[in-house]
Amino acid sequence: MSTIKVHWFLPTGGDSRDILPTGPQAHRRGPTHDYLSQVAQACDDMGFEGVLTPCGTGCEDAWISTASLIPQTKRLKFLVAFRPGLLSPTLAAQMASTYQRMSNGRMLINIVIGAEDAELARFGDFAAKDVRYQRAAEFLQILEGAWGDEPFDFDGDHYKVEKASTRTPPTVRPLIYFGGASPAAEEVAARHVDVYLAWGETPDMVSERLDRMRAKAAASGRPADRPLRFGIRFHVISRDTSEQAWAEAGRLLSGIDPAAVAAARADFATTRSEGQRRMAELSASATQGDALPDDPRGLEIYPNIWSGVGLVRGGAGTALVGSHTEVADRIEEYQALGFEEFILSGYPHLEEAYATGEGLMVELRERKLLAPLDAVGADPTFSFR
Repeated sequence: MSTIKVHWFLPTGGDSRDILPTGPQAHRRGPTHDYLSQVAQACDDMGFEGVLTPCGTGCEDAWISTASLIPQTKRLKFLVAFRPGLLSPTLAAQMASTYQRMSNGRMLINIVIGAEDAELARFGDFAAKDVRYQRAAEFLQILEGAWGDEPFDFDGDHYKVEKASTRTPPTVRPLIYFGGASPAAEEVAARHVDVYLAWGETPDMVSERLDRMRAKAAASGRPADRPLRFGIRFHVISRDTSEQAWAEAGRLLSGIDPAAVAAARADFATTRSEGQRRMAELSASATQGDALPDDPRGLEIYPNIWSGVGLVRGGAGTALVGSHTEVADRIEEYQALGFEEFILSGYPHLEEAYATGEGLMVELRERKLLAPLDAVGADPTFSFR
C-alpha cells in the first residue's frame, strides 16, 4: 500500500483557542518567534512532513519566518507561500535555491495567485484574474529554467529574461504546490506544478475535479517522470472517541458570534475566488439563514466532515471530525480517490498538532498509510519510584 504525507499549518497570522476570537477577553496568541518555534518543533517531533505557511498582509512574511525556524528543527519541511506577481522569477529561483542549501533540502513552494482585489491592491497588483494566471505560467517556466544547468532565455507576454540562472542549481529541486478551482487555475496546474491542492470538499465534489485534472495533465505534454499529484486541505479535530471530538466542535461553534457569520457571508458573496465560493456554499447549505445550530453535527455535510470553520474563516472551511479511527477512515477514502498529501490544522495549532500527532498519525501508521516515525521520544519516562 502506498503511503501518504501529512502536513500541518504554521499560524503566522496569529492563533487562538477559537476559530475567530472576538471581544477584549478572547484568547489570542501572537505569531511570535517563540510560539512559532513551539509549533514547528512539535511538528518536527510528531513526524509531520511539513508546515504550510500562508501569505498576505495579515501574516508575517513566509520566507523570513520559516527561514528563522530552520535551525530550530531537524527534518520538518516548510511549504512557503508567495504570490508570483510580486517577485521576479529569477530572484525567486535564487532565493529558493539558497533556501534549499541552507535548510538541507527542506523547502517546498506554494504558488498563490490571489483572488481578492482589496488584498492585491495593497501590493499594487491590479492585473485581471486571468492575466495573473497567464503571468504565473510564465513565472513558473522561468523559475524552472533558472534552476537548470545552463543560462535560460525567455521572451513572453509578461516576462523577458536573458541568461537567467542561480549561483548553482538547488541541491534538491523544491516541489511546487498550487491550488485553484477556476478553469484558468486548472490549466496552470496541469502543465507546471507538482502537487495540485484542493480545499476539503466532499468526495463527490473533488472526485470529478481529479478526473478532469488527470485528463488535462495527460494532454499537457508534461514529462512522464513528473506526474501531477494531488493534495487536500482540511482542519481536523481527532480524539480518542467520536463524542470527545464532536464536543470540541461544539465548543468551537459556541464561540462563533452570529454577527461575525453575517459579516463573513457578506464578504464571501463578493469573492472572486471560485474555491472560496464553493467553501461558502458548503457552510451556508447546512444552516438556516444566519441562525447557528445548537448541535455541531447540524453542520456535518458528509460523514465526519464539518463545515463549521467556514462560517467565519476564509480559505479552507471544513474539518475532519471524529475518533482517530473515523478520521483515518475518511483519509483512506480520500486516498482512494487519489490524494497523496493532506494539509491539516486545528485550534490552537500547538495543542492540536500534538493531538493529531499522538492520536491520528499513530492510527495512520498502524494502517501503514504513513511511513514509520524515527525513534523520537522512545526514551523511558521516569516514574519517581
